[in-house]
Amino acid sequence: MKIIGTFLDEISCDIPHQNWGPAEWDKDFAAMKAVGIEEVILIRCGFLKQIAFPSKVLMAEEGCFEPYYDYPEMFLTLADKHNMKFYFSTYESCNYWLKGNYKKEIDISKRVCEEAWAKYGHHKSFAGWYVTNEVSKKVHGIIDLFAELGKFLKDLSGGLPVMISPYIEGKKAVPSNESVLNNDEGISIEEHYKEWDEIMSGIKGAVDIVAFQDGHVDFEELYDFLVANKEIADKYGIECRTNSESFDRDMPIKFLPIKWDKLWYKLKAAERAGYEKAITFEFSHFMSPNSMYLSAGHLYNRYKEYINK
Repeated sequence: MKIIGTFLDEISCDIPHQNWGPAEWDKDFAAMKAVGIEEVILIRCGFLKQIAFPSKVLMAEEGCFEPYYDYPEMFLTLADKHNMKFYFSTYESCNYWLKGNYKKEIDISKRVCEEAWAKYGHHKSFAGWYVTNEVSKKVHGIIDLFAELGKFLKDLSGGLPVMISPYIEGKKAVPSNESVLNNDEGISIEEHYKEWDEIMSGIKGAVDIVAFQDGHVDFEELYDFLVANKEIADKYGIECRTNSESFDRDMPIKFLPIKWDKLWYKLKAAERAGYEKAITFEFSHFMSPNSMYLSAGHLYNRYKEYINK
């Protein structure tokens, strides 16, 4: 089981910024390519008032700050160079859809993605879309949001695939700004299955890839959730991947590179459950030899040993 894709967390909400420019990112894309990563996914094109590119829509209507670099242009140019696929992401207001106004969220992301497609669609590496809103259940109008946005993005780009990466409401599903590491009780397999059977039924044809985050449940529960997720996705003709988190949710410091044994266990569980592809959140901070964290480079070395066996 190998990791074939990674998120690019240029607009972060809970991990430190590495302050990389084009040279540093070029070096990191080369490191990704060296271990078989073929796809890069922008985690979000904007979050609150921080944005990844100078979007006229977001600067005018949301008061967003102009970025120093045009990061999607940088990433697409590097993806072109390194023969990788790039997924552009929608905007995360952290406001409208969470307060019940998901229609406003859809409207903003539609116009931002129209702007992005006109600006970046010529790149050979522009391979798809990522809808950044993350949920574990059918809340905040998420079925309509995924279905309407997904269909719009596919129509806009001539059918390019749409990806989502939800999470499981497990024992480790706690906000990053809280000191606790666990909830009292996680969701049952049965309840999770029921929720996602309804969601995937409503988004089939609009969403092509679902990559559930694998870090919110205990390790001994993971295999069963992986099996359930794949069974539901297969039922509705949606490609199922695992988003194998490369940061540790078990430590009191949030967030540090994961211990190799834990990542290895999660990849083995996905392989046993019949998965063919893994992506990760995220290489550059938690697995890269160029990371601000020294231990990320050691994780890179352990992963290289694993894939070269």
